[in-house]
Amino acid sequence: MALRTIVEEGDSVLQKNCRPVTKFDRRLHMLLDDMTDTLIEASGAGLAAPQVGVLRRAIVVLRESDESFVELVNPEIILEEGEQEGAEGCLSVPGKWGLVKRPEHVIVRAQDRNGDPFEMEGTGLTARCLCHEIDHLNGHLYTEVMERFLSDEEAEAYFEQRAEEKERGKQE
Repeated sequence: MALRTIVEEGDSVLQKNCRPVTKFDRRLHMLLDDMTDTLIEASGAGLAAPQVGVLRRAIVVLRESDESFVELVNPEIILEEGEQEGAEGCLSVPGKWGLVKRPEHVIVRAQDRNGDPFEMEGTGLTARCLCHEIDHLNGHLYTEVMERFLSDEEAEAYFEQRAEEKERGKQE
């Protein structure tokens, strides 16, 4: 396993549609392993293959409920419900945060690294990550759907509030 270089905004690879994965082989497994390692190293919540320069429909996202990483190959959103608004960042747009509306709840159909189909449900941050990473597979960045960039102070206040809410949830 190896760390991969994260492509940043301005690179044309981030504007391209990714091709479906058709071979569930050692190369795909290496890509998914490398993406997970890269994501952990960057302290991110999600990573899509085009962010490491590979135009294939594969993502890795953090599942907030148990803080595990989930690999999704050829993912597609099959249900969106509700709405949430919050700060969103991207490893390909370092140091910036935007105010973005996303569904509160999604169901995604995908395949695992061996090609076996499954469905994944996500709410809150997990739903946000799934939508964000699937957007990458279609050549879109969150900056295209955000309302505005947040100032450093606004982003800091938002994340302090989220940390407090998470801590309160653990105590209940």
